Amino acid sequence: MKQFKNLLFISLILLCWLLASCKTSKTPSGWTLAWEENFNQKKDFDLKVWSKIPRGKSDWNNYMTDFDSCYSMRKGKLVLRGIANHTQRNDTAPYLTGGVYTKGKKAFDSGRIEICAKLNAAKGAWPAIWMLPEKAAWPSGGEIDIMERLNYDSIAYQTVHSHYTYTLGIKDNPPSHSTGVIHPERYNVFAVEMSPDSLSFYVNDVHTFTYPRIQTKEEGQFPFNQPFYLLIDMQLGGSWVGAVEPEDLPVEMEVDWVRFYQRKSTK
Repeated sequence: MKQFKNLLFISLILLCWLLASCKTSKTPSGWTLAWEENFNQKKDFDLKVWSKIPRGKSDWNNYMTDFDSCYSMRKGKLVLRGIANHTQRNDTAPYLTGGVYTKGKKAFDSGRIEICAKLNAAKGAWPAIWMLPEKAAWPSGGEIDIMERLNYDSIAYQTVHSHYTYTLGIKDNPPSHSTGVIHPERYNVFAVEMSPDSLSFYVNDVHTFTYPRIQTKEEGQFPFNQPFYLLIDMQLGGSWVGAVEPEDLPVEMEVDWVRFYQRKSTK
């Protein structure tokens, strides 16, 4: 009986560890780690790499704020929150959300980027991890959606947008989107591999789809061979995710780490 209790105790400890962080993953075969962010700062994220996303007029950024309550560093995690606005009287937005990006500070090109995050759920919650080009306009410059989750879904959406898919509406030749199963109560690893002729997407090391460069007479099919910056945001509401349930708030997105790999030299 004592041996059983000890085994049960160890199992509970391991379960708590799994729920509290990402498992340590090995460097993917054929890749070498070029850069990583572990969010081990105690008070604030690294301002040399990250900035708070300013408010805009789109669904994805219309509640963005620099209000401290939407950001925190907790036990080696970056925490981004979506909250009801009860205190900022000079701000007419009903909700406030936190998001960060590397725009103008760090860009990624021709490599594999991985993000480990836990996506806590709420009705109207729309956490996203995605990429935009440093020097091109949307949609002609492209958009890489590494992860989007809606409400209480047990899947994540992964999508590419461009002039070809958005303006011309050609979304299935080749397929420009897919989904991957996530662990709703645990941390998940979302990844995209960027190469000159394709984008390959993964959820927890399971390949979901590849978007290739193809030969076509139409313009703007593959604008992804250029530097992109990373965005991580905890947005609320919008035409896609639907209405927010205030009683479900606050809601958090917890980011454990970001890693960028490059191909090993074959020389």
